[in-house]
Amino acid sequence: MSKGLITNRVTAEPLSTDGAVGLPEAKWYVAVVGPRHEKSVSEKLQKLGYESFVASQKEMHVWKNGKRKMIDRIVITSVVFIRTTEKQRREIVSLPYISRFMVNRSANTGTLNAPAATVPDTDIRRLKFMLGQSDTPVYFEPTRYKIRDNVRVIRGHFQGLEGEIMKNSDGTHRLTVSISMLGGATVSIDPNDVERV
Repeated sequence: MSKGLITNRVTAEPLSTDGAVGLPEAKWYVAVVGPRHEKSVSEKLQKLGYESFVASQKEMHVWKNGKRKMIDRIVITSVVFIRTTEKQRREIVSLPYISRFMVNRSANTGTLNAPAATVPDTDIRRLKFMLGQSDTPVYFEPTRYKIRDNVRVIRGHFQGLEGEIMKNSDGTHRLTVSISMLGGATVSIDPNDVERV
């Protein structure tokens, strides 16, 4: 049986309803994937039977030689939205092309492990509408970190280092993080490579 087609199995996990009694509720989860792999990952997930969505927008691209072509511009890079149950999400995370799932650090669960972040159906519908109806480019602004936010580097050469945001981005979407263990040294870190701690 394909991993994506687990629909009739009775599970021991807490059940909530999504229009039908006794069925686990499917939610939109946020999978982090490699840059420029969003579409291929989404296609692989759909072949496994999962509903997925990549935030992209059609736009006319003009090359230097004057050639014009309609392309799909990825609006939220390195992200694939997947509508599935929590149990299925735990299986999906082990797929080689899924780096991780975003977590909800603001959720107070009483444990050290933050739950996976979910996006309401209404927000996904709103985003799809904007991308499909706008005559002008839609841009996604990543979460802005505030001064004094504590962060951990989650990938790249500095993975594992923790520090404090010392100043905001200058428009290039990069941050300067103070690494206290190095005596207050600073290093520029891409905001996609850090998470709040």
